[in-house]
Amino acid sequence: MNRTERFYRIDQLLTSHKLLTRQALLDDLGISWATLKRDLAYLKDRFNAPIIFDYSAGGYRFDTANVGPAYELPGLWFNADETYALLTMHRLLSELEPGLLAPHVAPLLSRLNSILAQNTVESSQVIERIQLTSIGKRLKNPTYFGLVSRATLARQQLNVRHYSREQNHYTDRILSPQRLVFYRNNWYLDAWCHQRQALRRFSVDALETIELLAEPAHEVSDADMAAEFASSYGIYSGSEAHSARLRFSPAAARWVADESWHPDQIGQYDTEGYYILEVPYAEPTELLMDILRHGLHVEVLAPPALRQTICEVIQGMTKLYPAAK
Repeated sequence: MNRTERFYRIDQLLTSHKLLTRQALLDDLGISWATLKRDLAYLKDRFNAPIIFDYSAGGYRFDTANVGPAYELPGLWFNADETYALLTMHRLLSELEPGLLAPHVAPLLSRLNSILAQNTVESSQVIERIQLTSIGKRLKNPTYFGLVSRATLARQQLNVRHYSREQNHYTDRILSPQRLVFYRNNWYLDAWCHQRQALRRFSVDALETIELLAEPAHEVSDADMAAEFASSYGIYSGSEAHSARLRFSPAAARWVADESWHPDQIGQYDTEGYYILEVPYAEPTELLMDILRHGLHVEVLAPPALRQTICEVIQGMTKLYPAAK
């Protein structure tokens, strides 16, 4: 760690920990006491850093700002690991939605490239060594996505024509965007529908025409958003809460026990080595798909309605595959 890295590290440590002993600083920085004293003095004298030693607490901390110029470390700077992490994130974001964020982070990327040049690792390594594979990604109009994201951030209403794949028909709607959700390689829009006077979730690729309106978006509170979407399973929303109880075979349990199906799930092994998973859900469509992909390695124990639905789906599937004669 060179001297500049130490300055930024000291700033990070004192900002995040509020108070640090001399030994804690020495251990983290890996330097001598004489070097630490020089670094602290330089930060205070040259950058006006309000660093003091609190004798009552027994450690270093930031005090109220000194008289004079505000304390600020110069320029934009990251150490090598942070630079690689940021370049990796840029790569990920660019893959998620090309063209959406790249223009905004181009100046930052240029600065990061110059930093990397000093560390012998080229930014091109990120592109060559990190790959994302998108399965199930649906095609969409990039222009429409740009309008949706702009309206969401600028808090403006949208006039859209929405195609319902399930019902195979179109509806014209006025939407107040609340947030964009990236889920399983596709984008969804949580919005207040002015026609339905309720919150709805729309697949962005199902919006056929989009017009940005001047009217400000109707704002929905965090509590109301949570009430509508927090209890849902996957991308399907709903306010009626249910709890599914699933029993996985020991073979499937080796994978399922380490998976996150829902933030509020509860899982445990029974005495026979089966894994019992309980997940809340409101609308069962996506939960049914996740259950069925495990085939004979999972049994729905509860509720009875979900178990009955699974039985009906399986019976319908068997009709497609009559026994060979």
